[in-house]
Amino acid sequence: MKLLLTVVLLLCASAAWAFPKDSCGEKTCLDCHTLSKEEAAYLLDEQADEVLNIEPSELQALWVVEIEKKGKRYPVYIDFTKNFVMRGEILRLKDGENLTRDRIASLNRIDVDAIPLADALLLGKASASKKIIVFTDPQCSYCKKLHAEMKKVVTLDPDIAFYIKMLPLNIHPEAYMIAKSIVCNRSLAMLEESFTNRPVPPPVCRADAVDQTIAFARKNGINSTPTVVFPDGRPFSGYRDAATLLRLAGSKVKLPQQEDAAE
Repeated sequence: MKLLLTVVLLLCASAAWAFPKDSCGEKTCLDCHTLSKEEAAYLLDEQADEVLNIEPSELQALWVVEIEKKGKRYPVYIDFTKNFVMRGEILRLKDGENLTRDRIASLNRIDVDAIPLADALLLGKASASKKIIVFTDPQCSYCKKLHAEMKKVVTLDPDIAFYIKMLPLNIHPEAYMIAKSIVCNRSLAMLEESFTNRPVPPPVCRADAVDQTIAFARKNGINSTPTVVFPDGRPFSGYRDAATLLRLAGSKVKLPQQEDAAE
């Protein structure tokens, strides 16, 4: 993956890598080069079940082609010569933003209204207008790191609240019963105790909501923790710091160090 990304960035450092400088005269390259869905489907062949959309990518001389394969949607990149298809993550050097990951999240939105929240733990104010749903495992180290950043976010922006759903993974054998105990007690404190490896008492109820969450996650392609679902349905897996959470939530609040940097 890292090698592929390096190749993509080197090749796309200039539009001249694929064409003579004056190949389009005074026109732009997009005036000379086109790619239809039918042509992209032919070029990709078995790599795509369906071509959903085509547009110029953030990199010169590449189209970004949004495709669906086995129920999953993601982007691939076809160069203007139509000789190469590239996969991998594209990062913007200016701010480190992962453009590919953002696009994948937008392509695979989840219906947030279909996520049951009766069993969710609330971090923040119930009156907050921005409700972010987090699928977490009580024995997941990256969930612990994310949880600390979430606490920063609700302090900085009271209009954001996190609804935490227990999603124990099979790789953590004790997480299933711990998750049930947390849900039975509706206890944010117990989740935080589990994150610090403190013992959690056995569950005092059936906590069927945990099993329902596991089933929902499987159906909607959520297979890792933490996974954060923003109000517009975009799912992001993995750890994010407070600044990134605020940005993705559309908050106007900035961290103190961001304000200092701006000055």
